[in-house]
Amino acid sequence: MLDFAGVMRYWHTLRHLKPIQFYARIQIYLFNFFKFTNNYSLSSPELRPYDLSLNSPIEDEVSLIGENHFRFLNLEQKLPEIGGWNDSKLEKLWIYNLHYFRDLTAQDSIKRISWHMDLVANWIDQNPPGFGNGWEPYPISLRIVNWIKWSLNMQSSPGFQVPNRFSQSLAVQTQHLMKNLEWHLLGNHLFANAKALVFSGTYFQGKEADGWLNKGLQIIADQLKEQVLADGGNFERSPMYHAIFLEDLLDLINVAQAYPNLIDLKLVDYWRSLAKKMLYWLAIMSHPDSQISLFNDAAFRVAPTLQNLREYALRLQVDVDQVTDDASQSKPFLMEHLRESGYIRLTTDNASAFLDVAPVGPDYLPGHAHADTLSFELSLFGRRVIVNGGTSRYGISPERLRERQTASHSTVEVDSQSSSEVWSGFRVARRAYPFDLKIAHNDDQVTVSCSHDGYKRLAGKPIHRRTWVLNHHSIEVQDEIQGSYSQAKARFIIHPEIEIFAKAQGVWQLALPGGELASFVVEQGEAYLENAFYAPEFGKVINTNCMVVDIKEGFSNVQIGWN
Repeated sequence: MLDFAGVMRYWHTLRHLKPIQFYARIQIYLFNFFKFTNNYSLSSPELRPYDLSLNSPIEDEVSLIGENHFRFLNLEQKLPEIGGWNDSKLEKLWIYNLHYFRDLTAQDSIKRISWHMDLVANWIDQNPPGFGNGWEPYPISLRIVNWIKWSLNMQSSPGFQVPNRFSQSLAVQTQHLMKNLEWHLLGNHLFANAKALVFSGTYFQGKEADGWLNKGLQIIADQLKEQVLADGGNFERSPMYHAIFLEDLLDLINVAQAYPNLIDLKLVDYWRSLAKKMLYWLAIMSHPDSQISLFNDAAFRVAPTLQNLREYALRLQVDVDQVTDDASQSKPFLMEHLRESGYIRLTTDNASAFLDVAPVGPDYLPGHAHADTLSFELSLFGRRVIVNGGTSRYGISPERLRERQTASHSTVEVDSQSSSEVWSGFRVARRAYPFDLKIAHNDDQVTVSCSHDGYKRLAGKPIHRRTWVLNHHSIEVQDEIQGSYSQAKARFIIHPEIEIFAKAQGVWQLALPGGELASFVVEQGEAYLENAFYAPEFGKVINTNCMVVDIKEGFSNVQIGWN
């Protein structure tokens, strides 16, 4: 039985949804309640002749490390040991990865062709249409694309023939997907659905395949306008999902090139122009180590790297400017403001700072949002020093909730509350909105200040305002709380490779792995160290330190310096 607070949490969560998300959820409920069955064709359409080979896509990491032996999310299991394809004892994301078949396009996949053939046959045998995790729309979408990439690549190998069962299963999966598009979720899920329809619509020929192709292209046209912002960023404000989305777009360009004249050339050129903008955005949001910044749901080794995406784009004749080579490297002094996304990157000789002045995501789709408003990350001398907590898991669990809360980010927590009401696995009720952004800069210094209203729901209606001041040798972080509160804490999560030494009252020294030194000086506020967690990858959580600064009388001031 929900209490009043629970009812209001649902209200603040659901009121932002689009009507189609409600309609689609009702449709799913009725489908499951009445146990409707789908009728599938027993024969598959003919394969469409293709004029050019598929360009080499990005190769995934090897996940099939032995016969029926898999490694996903830093967890290894053998297929017979996990009760088949749908073991409820394992995390759902791990099971999803099992159904994606990413190893078909992984490094040295040709060496595992016999394993792959057996695995595909086993999946067809053990996963009847409509039953199990593998028949959910998102796993279907990724599997269709991976199976078709594999088939197109293998058809150039001597003696390889596409098995009839493979083609028939692909057609049935596409028929099922066509009836179960994820309109209730929208976002990257719907885009992945549409991408799979385009792949199947090009791979097969005939009236049904043309319908898949046209439906996929229609959805993609609409969603590109919605999901790619004017600055090139993906609207979910997750660098990880941005990279995944960019690979999807490059894959669409690739399959269009393999079937020339099937998709309008002007449309493909438009895709290339968007890919160029998205690649530049990702370069801006990557640290000097070329890995993504960890805002919202983000982790390494899930999405392709900036370098892999850039090389793939070049293979597809995307006009990649030299600026993408330089965007993630240190420069004398540079400010990059991704206005529509809400991120700012400040770069000077030996420092790169990434500032989050963004909304947590689109109001109707905050599933990958964290309560990280006005957080920041900092690299010095090419190494990460101040970080956000990262993402190690999905699903519904205390750990998932902890990783989404404000306390797991380098920003300010007021009265032990999160700036946005993250709850369950992927839900957000009341959320923080940034406002009053001000930027001032010259050749020697840049000042960025911004407020958010996420804590205004509390009794004292506090407003958090953060100011960053960067020059060539230091970054100053000032926090102000306007309104009444009981306690407020500014957290600075330290990367686990950084050693910390107390030097004097309110003064610490940070020792970087390369021998460089930095100082952490608390000029206003009371500071102390506490334990924290850093999750740079799914399934990987590392103990680290966090500098906590208690904000006294509404103010704190921290200066991080280097030579």
